[in-house]
This record gives sequence, structure tokens and C-alpha cells, in this order.
Amino acid sequence: MAFETKATIANFGGKLLKLQHQSTSTGTPMDVNLFLPPSVSSGSKVPVLIYLSGLTCTPQNCTEKGFFQAAAARRGIALVWPDTSPRGANLAGETESWDFGAGAGFYVDATREPWSAHYKMETYITTELPGALFAAFGEQLDASRVSITGHSMGGHGALTLYLKNPGKYRSVSAFAPIANPSQCPWGIKAFTGYFGDADKEAWKKHDATELVKTWKGDLKALVDVGTGDNFYKAGQLLPENFERAVKEAGVEGLELRYQPDYDHSYFFMSSFAEDHVAHAAKYLLA
Repeated sequence: MAFETKATIANFGGKLLKLQHQSTSTGTPMDVNLFLPPSVSSGSKVPVLIYLSGLTCTPQNCTEKGFFQAAAARRGIALVWPDTSPRGANLAGETESWDFGAGAGFYVDATREPWSAHYKMETYITTELPGALFAAFGEQLDASRVSITGHSMGGHGALTLYLKNPGKYRSVSAFAPIANPSQCPWGIKAFTGYFGDADKEAWKKHDATELVKTWKGDLKALVDVGTGDNFYKAGQLLPENFERAVKEAGVEGLELRYQPDYDHSYFFMSSFAEDHVAHAAKYLLA
């Protein structure tokens, strides 16, 4: 599956590639950004950290405001920023609200029509996109060393895809994740739209707080939440539910940090990007 390179930008000694390809999962063109650290020039393959963005975002937001590249360049780690949903599927209601539809794919495979035809972000992120990237950039990227991180809706995606695919990712981290979506307004709206509300048990398959209850082994997870985050205060994130489920399941390996005064913005993420790259590096470079 060929990528079209829209731009190549020098960045922290490496290269930022703005790419686009035609997705078989979504049936639409998909944008993705890829940062190749300077160490790829030595001819050795580098590990990969996938970053999943939050509601309303595109690959550009975190690329330009997250400041992950400096830390990744120093450690020789490639970064991948996928999009948050299909674009241009032209479904009725797709752009009517900011927290559902375009920009709000929730990293799930929808089962309810009409969303099921295009909104297959779980398959796209876990299977199609990495397969395409490793095929196109196989001389630079090491498919055996991949970690995942994300923010808000993307934090939900990072946690759930990690928990649903043991062994696929070396580690996981999240900034202000929607940690218990089946119990918060954002998640209830998305899951009702993408799955319907007849089978609430099906929702649990996409809820990190539910999934972690059956996890085995070291979680290898870092989670940061800002205490000044209005979405946290409004009960959209519910990290305390996730933390409680981890403890009750006897799971080790969760570092959950409540950062005083930080909000939900890229000011928050950029402040702790170094920590999250270092967390991934601990496992990617082991």
C-alpha cells in the first residue's frame, strides 16, 4: 500500500514525513505523520512509538504542539501520529458534533450502520497502518519493537488496544485518558452511536477499566492526569476507576500521577512528553 509523501521537514536532526494513503479499513484516504530520528542514517532499524490523538484532532496537532520529537530524536525512536477517524466518508451526521463522527473515531470498529462501513479505527491502528508502514519503511522501522501512547480519546485508545493485544506493544502510556468510557458522557455517546445500546456488555470490550480486570503480568503503564483539567473535574476521564480496577485485580506496573494544576491542553502534554518517551524507551531499548 503506497504512501504519498505530502511534505518532508527537517526536525531535530531527523525527518518529519507527512504522509497519506488509501485505507482499505476505512475506505477513505488517511493522513499520518512519521518522524524518523537521525539514527536511521546509520542504517540500523529504530523502534516505534505510536501516538493516538484526542477528540477533534488530526495528525498535525501533536506533531506541532506536543514536542515529542526532541526526546525521540535523542533516544533513536520513530514516532507515528495517525488520524482520529476517517475523513470524507460523507455519512449523515458525521460532522454535526465535535465528540462523535469525524475527528472522534474512538479507536473502535463500529458495528452499527452506517458507521460500520467506514469507522474501523481499531483495525486500522492495530493492523492496517502498521503493516503499511513496516512494508514501506522496513529498512528504517523495527516491527518487533513498538509501544503506544495517547491523549484523552487517544489515551482511551492506547490503553484499550494495549490491553486487547497482549504482546503487540512493549509498553503503554496515556495523558488524561478516557479511562472508563462506558461510564462517562463522552463514551456513552460514542458507544451508543457506534455499537447501539442493546448490548452494554459489548461496550466493556472497549473499556480499559473493564479490560484490565483480566490482565496478567506487568502492566508497564504510565498515566498522567492534570488536577486542573475541567474534563477530569466533570467526570469524563475517571482515572480513579481505572486505578481501583488495577488494584482490585492485583495487577502491578501502573504509575498513575496526578499533576497539580495542569489542564487538558497541549501545554500539559508538552510538559510531560519527555517522561512518556522515556517510559517507552525503557522497554523499547531494553
